[in-house]
Amino acid sequence: MILNSKLILGFLSLALLASCTNLRDLGSSSASANGDGYDLYLLIGQSNMAGRGAVADIDRTPHERVFMLGKAGTWVAAIDPIHFDKPEVVGVGPGLSFGKAVACYDQTRKIGLIPAAVGGSSIASWTHGGFHEQTSSHPYDDAISQARIAMKQGRLKGILWHQGEADSNSAKLPKYRATLTEMAASFRRDLGSPNVPFIVGGLGDFFVQGRPEAASITAILKDAPDFIPNTGFVSAKGLSLKGDGVHFSAQSARELGRRYARKLFEMRGNWVSNKGRNQQCKELK
Repeated sequence: MILNSKLILGFLSLALLASCTNLRDLGSSSASANGDGYDLYLLIGQSNMAGRGAVADIDRTPHERVFMLGKAGTWVAAIDPIHFDKPEVVGVGPGLSFGKAVACYDQTRKIGLIPAAVGGSSIASWTHGGFHEQTSSHPYDDAISQARIAMKQGRLKGILWHQGEADSNSAKLPKYRATLTEMAASFRRDLGSPNVPFIVGGLGDFFVQGRPEAASITAILKDAPDFIPNTGFVSAKGLSLKGDGVHFSAQSARELGRRYARKLFEMRGNWVSNKGRNQQCKELK
């Protein structure tokens, strides 16, 4: 009888140990259900979202609560370059400064950035099965795959879109508004996040100047909140050129990221009500 009691006690101990181990293993996968994981932000578009600015020390300085999903599908501290669409040219984009600004504002949350932008991609490749020949990738499908991996450990809190240079021509412009509308709906539907904030950014003044189609693209993006629910627009007005005719400088890319963060807070309705915190966060200035 004593032996049986010891055996039963032993089995119970092993079961308890196994249960604790399973709970520890399941902690990351259940994070999206209990809200203790990452606040996730999907970064999509083309090269000005991926980033082409020169990387400096500030861009290699991580924030203790800002992470990025690496190419292997694992979380690492976020530093620039965040993206890996074109490793030979990728640099500073708006993602890291956005993440740091959000982390400063949401002081108890872990921020998870999901890099999925593809330089040179037209909006047509951001549809189901769309293919981008330059990178031999499927931008939309790849972004969905990466987001689903990330969402095992957090909740999707926003989608950031910066794109349009590749569609600034007479052949592609007529379909831009309809494709943008459907793309936003598709991301929300496929990721099970029907009301997630969708924030779009306007094209740089330097690119729009002398390009009427680019001006039209920016006008569509600016009007997007009128025809796509829960959408915000971020202006690129006053931001400077890297020197190649297309891309933001590193300084301007960082500022663009801060503008995305401010728009997110405005959409959440707590920007005005937290002026004290706004002043404390140098990442927002």
